[in-house]
Amino acid sequence: MNQLNAENTPASPVLALDLGQKTIGVAISDSLSITIKRLDPIRRTNWKDLLKNISALIEGFDAQTLVIGLPLSLDGTRGPAAETAQQLSRNFARSLKIPVYLQDERLTSKEARTSLRDDGYSQAEVDALVDSESAAIILRDFLNSREERLLVSPE
Repeated sequence: MNQLNAENTPASPVLALDLGQKTIGVAISDSLSITIKRLDPIRRTNWKDLLKNISALIEGFDAQTLVIGLPLSLDGTRGPAAETAQQLSRNFARSLKIPVYLQDERLTSKEARTSLRDDGYSQAEVDALVDSESAAIILRDFLNSREERLLVSPE
């Protein structure tokens, strides 16, 4: 993986993923990277179905960039979940025709739950929306933090 310099701006719309155990949260930016919209989460199954679902979203929204949350530990180390995210990001980089980035996602689920509760959602609604709200936070952080963008190499 390579650090992308701050002068390079990823093309929009940008699609973001939060890789949960059972579902994958999804969010998309507009073509100017001004607004972010939560999308329905995707049920996590096998790689072939995941690639098909993400490819359909990329085509449907004309996404030009893919961002995947990198679940680092609080101290910045990479555990099993981060290794899985890294492997999936390499698979996407090999399979898709758009650039793929990893974005640090520490504490996004906690922030997403708090934000949704503060917005008045019930606990059941929070549980249903948390993965895609996390993806929206990952996308927001990616768009706002140029120096931390990690471009994924297909190799």
